[in-house]
Amino acid sequence: MDNIFGDAAERLFAQTCTPDVIRRAEQGHRPAEAWQACEDAGFGDALVPQEDGGAGLDLAEALPIVLAAGRHLCPYPIAHTLLARAWLCRARRPQATGSIALAPHGLSVQDGRLRGANVPWVRTADYVLAEAGGQAWLLPVQAASIQPNGVHGNLAAEASWALGDAERVDGGSPLDVLAAAAYAGLIAGAMERVLAMTLDYANQRAQFGKPIGRFQAVQQQVSVMAEQVWAARMAAQLAFQGGDGQPALLLAATGKARASQAAPLVADIAHAVHGAIGVTEEYDLQLYTRRLREWRLAGGSETHWHERIGAGAVASGGDALSYLRGALYGKVAA
Repeated sequence: MDNIFGDAAERLFAQTCTPDVIRRAEQGHRPAEAWQACEDAGFGDALVPQEDGGAGLDLAEALPIVLAAGRHLCPYPIAHTLLARAWLCRARRPQATGSIALAPHGLSVQDGRLRGANVPWVRTADYVLAEAGGQAWLLPVQAASIQPNGVHGNLAAEASWALGDAERVDGGSPLDVLAAAAYAGLIAGAMERVLAMTLDYANQRAQFGKPIGRFQAVQQQVSVMAEQVWAARMAAQLAFQGGDGQPALLLAATGKARASQAAPLVADIAHAVHGAIGVTEEYDLQLYTRRLREWRLAGGSETHWHERIGAGAVASGGDALSYLRGALYGKVAA
């Protein structure tokens, strides 16, 4: 599944999205240089057709970029941006520059303003592509009124826009499927990194004269963790199926549901193996596990998507096997 684009993204994110950059972003310093390096590399236009100036990748080819973004906790919404730009291109509103966060839930029109209590990535993105009142809106972050949401280190925040600063975008498909696919890939990538950190620690931390990774109880926990990590990776592969940069709805729903389901278990086991050091501010593990818990809920939790999938199955009126076959070919909706 890895490709030349994923390898290039891995190298770039390792150099530009360091733990120090992530911590600074959480403290309110926009990662402008890191984003510009990503923009210059062309990753934001990965799914935009070549005739419109993009790389013309299909979804499966773009997934390694998203996995790399998750592994390095990129403090800007590159996974959202590459999907959003392809969406805007299909809607004939191409977006040439700037990072774009997807906000399919939680915004509404109140008192002449678009308001959201927990707008994702709004502290580091340049734009938010949101759904509110059955309409898609492109919202410049520079024009937003932003207030902290009280969650430590969260890149989301309470935000509002005057309707005069909001641009309606017509003709696009719903945004929730894009967000589901993006977060499935990010969760899978972040969990791969958490597993690697946990294995390294278990092999280095000695107790009773030998590494704790040699104790059967720890090995059993890490085995469960590894199963969840690879299940999430396969779920991300499901989510990144579709044509024209548009994930298939049911596959994205299934991918996000499975990745969200794995996230808290992986985070809990990682902290159990690391012990007290894992929750300290100076140790990088907490950067990942906090983000995993945020991404589990972002774009719809596993409960949300399980309900959508179940409702779609009931509404189909057919048997379960036919429903699943239809899902593989994108012929059914959740």
